Amino acid sequence: MSRGTGLLQDRVVMITGASSGIGAAAGRVFAAEGAAVVLMARREERLHDLAAKITADGGRAMAVAGDVTRESDVERAVAQAVSRFGGLDGAFNNAGCAAAGRLLHETDAAVFDEIMDVNVRGVWNCLRHQIPAMLGSGRPAAIVNTSSVAGVLATGASSAYVAAKHAVLGLTRAAAAEYGRGGVRVNALVVGSTRTEMMDQVLTGTPSLEEEFVGRSVQKRMAEPEEIARSAAWLCSDQASFVTGVAMPVDGGWTAA
Repeated sequence: MSRGTGLLQDRVVMITGASSGIGAAAGRVFAAEGAAVVLMARREERLHDLAAKITADGGRAMAVAGDVTRESDVERAVAQAVSRFGGLDGAFNNAGCAAAGRLLHETDAAVFDEIMDVNVRGVWNCLRHQIPAMLGSGRPAAIVNTSSVAGVLATGASSAYVAAKHAVLGLTRAAAAEYGRGGVRVNALVVGSTRTEMMDQVLTGTPSLEEEFVGRSVQKRMAEPEEIARSAAWLCSDQASFVTGVAMPVDGGWTAA
């Protein structure tokens, strides 16, 4: 694990969706920047493998298997973070799921429910338990939620996913307004197309979307997960101390063009 600049030195940061893609990259990046990382995801074996690699490379990490749609799992992860590392200074609420290829009226109710549960209720559950752990600590605290270009535009992803990622921005702005005076900053990333396992699943189901996703980016490429993770790390750091309630595009220019 290459060492960073100490951007998050001595911080404790919880990362959800940490078993692959952007979340796993964030675990590595945040740890390299000096944070103790609390890794949460459903796939326990992958999670423990990542935590072990980070620890072997000199970082601090713990794995807490759980599902963000279950409030008790989130509560347990936050409690373990506080117990193991003495507090919680940051969070990257990145767990999500997506679907594409079906029109609104063709989308099963079960698909809608799953997408809303993971992307919206998951963030809601996290905020409800992370924020109380941060309030009154006397230390600066920051939360970053993963939204998407689908949070500001209809992108070709399913209508349920577009709706869910719009909702993440709403939760982000509301939380930023409610807790800013308490010393908790809350921001969101408007993420463009990124080479992740979830993206591979979407493109396997609807291959025609790849050309569209790449073509909309000014840079004409997809992001690497580490590029998104570095943006989240900056927002969690003191370098972004006057930034809150923001939907920050990390999209290769997709929403600018």
